[in-house]
Amino acid sequence: MAEDPNVAIRPEFPTGRVKKIMKLDKDINKVNSEALLLVSCSTELFLRFLAEKSAEVTKEKNRRIVKLEHMSIAVQRHRPTGNFLLDSLPLPSQPSDRPAPDHNTSRPVAEKPVPAGTRRIDEFFNKTASKSPIQIENDE
Repeated sequence: MAEDPNVAIRPEFPTGRVKKIMKLDKDINKVNSEALLLVSCSTELFLRFLAEKSAEVTKEKNRRIVKLEHMSIAVQRHRPTGNFLLDSLPLPSQPSDRPAPDHNTSRPVAEKPVPAGTRRIDEFFNKTASKSPIQIENDE
């Protein structure tokens, strides 16, 4: 199926910001609209490619969150990307081959003194059905 040549291509990135980034290079004084469009679209395609490859590595490692080390592995696997990008990526702080901690388990809250006239929010959620509702006594 042939694409309609009259359809306008709209890059996802704001063109003004891309133009400012391009002008950070001392050798670039002016940026024409065709070059701006090409740089914006190619950047978008590159980032989509990098995200997809990083997601594949994340799934291979049975993780749910894409981390820097997953991106690093994806870049290393793709030689043309690795040639220019590996030097720019920061080193991962620690390997995460251990299973991710379970954040659903409740941890005991450190007891801090509560200001007078206030109560902790966890007391509100820990109300039990055995407590009787507050009763107001009439002096009549």
